[in-house]
Parts: sequence; C-alpha cells; structure tokens
Amino acid sequence: MSRKLFFYEKDEFYDYKELKLNQGISIESVTKFIKNNDLIEELDYDSVIIDISALSEYVSIQLLGEQVLNLFSDEAIFIADKKNREMLSYNLRFFFEDFEDVEKDYLNIEVTLDEERLHDRISQKKHTRIIDLDDTSLESFFQKFRDKLYGHYNFKDDFEEQVKTYRIFNKLGEHKILSFFLMGESGIGKTEVARIIFDSLGGKKRLAKVNFGNYSNEFSLSSLIGAARGYTGSDDGEIFMKVRETDVGVILIDEFEKSNANIFNYFLDVLESGKMTSSLGEEIDLNGFIIVFTSNIDKKDFPKRISPELRSRFDYKGNFSLLTNEDKEKYIEFRVANLFKKVKLEYGIDYSEATAEYFKESIVVANYKNMRDINNQIKKVFLKYLESNTESLI
Repeated sequence: MSRKLFFYEKDEFYDYKELKLNQGISIESVTKFIKNNDLIEELDYDSVIIDISALSEYVSIQLLGEQVLNLFSDEAIFIADKKNREMLSYNLRFFFEDFEDVEKDYLNIEVTLDEERLHDRISQKKHTRIIDLDDTSLESFFQKFRDKLYGHYNFKDDFEEQVKTYRIFNKLGEHKILSFFLMGESGIGKTEVARIIFDSLGGKKRLAKVNFGNYSNEFSLSSLIGAARGYTGSDDGEIFMKVRETDVGVILIDEFEKSNANIFNYFLDVLESGKMTSSLGEEIDLNGFIIVFTSNIDKKDFPKRISPELRSRFDYKGNFSLLTNEDKEKYIEFRVANLFKKVKLEYGIDYSEATAEYFKESIVVANYKNMRDINNQIKKVFLKYLESNTESLI
C-alpha cells in the first residue's frame, strides 16, 4: 500500500475537522504518540487520522519522523499543515511515497450537517451588538442598563456618552471595539456592568467571560488562544470558545491585572486591530464588540501594573467606589423581588411589600461593604423566611 501525506490549508482546517468528526473520525497529534509509543498499538485506523505538523518543530525531523512513523500500520492516514509542505516533503521523502492535498469536499460541509446542527453553526456566527440597535432600541437599552446597575451614577452617564460616541465613529470605520477598564474593590459592581450589558442586549446563551486569575504562568497565552496546531491540546483557546458560544458582542475580562506581559501585548493588538487571532492564524472579527476589563487594583496601582501603551488603548478608565446605604437597600429590594417571583411561580404565593420590609429590617446594610456580601446575607435571611413559612409553601 502506497504511503501518502495529505496537506490541508490552515484556514480550512476546522471545516475539515468537523467533516471528519461527523464521519466518526478524530484527528490526533503525532506528539501524543511520540511521548507514548504504546498508544500506537491501540489505534483503530478506521476512526483516527494522524496530524504530523508538529514534526516541523523538531531539529531531527527525518530521524524522529521515520522512527515514529514506522510504528504505524500502512493503513494509517497522515495529514499536515500545507505551510510545512516543503520541509516535510524533503525530510520524510524516504517514508512517504506520495504527497497530495486533502480533498476539498469539506468545503461543502453544510450539506453533511443535519438541520439543527447547521442552525447552531450559523447562529454562533451572529452576535447582537450595540452598533446594531436603532435609536428606539438604544434608548430602551440605556434605560434597562440604568435600572439594573445600582449606584455608580456618574459612570452611567459616562457609559451612555461613550456608547453614543462609539456608534458614530464605528460607522465611520474609525473605532472597532469599545473598551472599558474598571477598577475598585471586589464585589461593588464591576463585573455586573458586563452582565447587565449582556442582559440588556437580550443575551440568551452565556456571557463570554474569562477570569484571568489563572492566567499568570508562561503557558497562559496558549491556554487563552490555543496551542500551535499538531500539538496535544491544540484545540481552540478559552476565549475563542467563549466568544463562539455567546450570542452577544460583549466580552468580560475579569481580574485582568493577574495576567502577564504576553497577554497584555496580545490585547494591545486586539484593541488596535479589532480582531482576535488564534495561534493557528484563525481570526474572529470583534467589530462592534464591547470588552469590559475589570481589576481589583486602585488608581495608584493602575500605571504601575498596566503599560502606557495598553492604558492608552482603553477607551474608558474608571474607579468604582463603594455603594451608598441607599443603593444597597435598593439592591435588596430588587433581589428579594426577583427571588419571590420565583416563589410565586413555584408555590403560587404573591410577593408583598411586607416581605420587602422584613428583609430590610433583617439586613443592616451599613455592616456590609459590597453587594456580594449583601447577597450572601439575603440568601441566609431568605432561607429563614422560607423555614418560618414552611406550611404555606408546601
């Protein structure tokens, strides 16, 4: 049997991979088998294709390649990124007899998908964006945003002005991404800004959120945007998966200050170009998106932790202060009302003003600094309330 190496175009790799998955065939990196040769004996060659792109990163391509590849059966199918064609074709010329391009049938992948999966594939490419709203919808959006965000009145005004300015210059092709960098103590509403934008734009799926508390080591960028193709774990990075899965053009980058210089530089490029580029060269156009960066640092630490180049790319830099007691009480009223709407649906009992007063009297807002602590206390009081009214809730 003639041994062949098939080359794929990197821009078309995901369509090719999806086509093969629909056929019950997975694509495995050769690095997996370099690390553990015993895995080769367990292979089902009818359901696996071997991607050898990673061999191009080794110094002894010919020696290593032939040592490992000779362990595979003649039934094995091998593929590689076309950008490495010249290098691999020369160094592996004694192992492979033919070098060809993969068939282009995967370019018509839509016809192989069932109707439901095709709908999901198309819908994932569409995000509701702030630039898509007409004037009436925009005013409704601003009203919802103001009603749902407690306190931070100056920010609400600034936010509205930023959005209106952004929409104009985005139409002129001058401004692709609207970015906010929000500083302040934990639990005072910074992350809520992104969640409220998402809800006010009618989000039905899940907000694209990445917490950078776990992105401080040297491999963080690979985790974020994916490792090079052909390596173990070379699927999409976290941020690419989150953006594909959401239906609204909003991204929340939480605890941004905990990341490293490589990631800072990556986002500098994102904010300048308006695009996210994976390690595989795939791009997601973020034109019309809002990115909310949050950090627990204060104004004094901001210039120490964030580079001047990146600071200049943020459209808005703001410091969130603690909520007033009045705002905290309004939050309790809002939160309790939502909880009892669910009680009404479940048990048929109406929420009343007397119940709201019970919670206000039970929670001394001056004792709590942020909404997270208040929300935890609401849950405790709520549980006690339900326990004391058990008979009426059965």
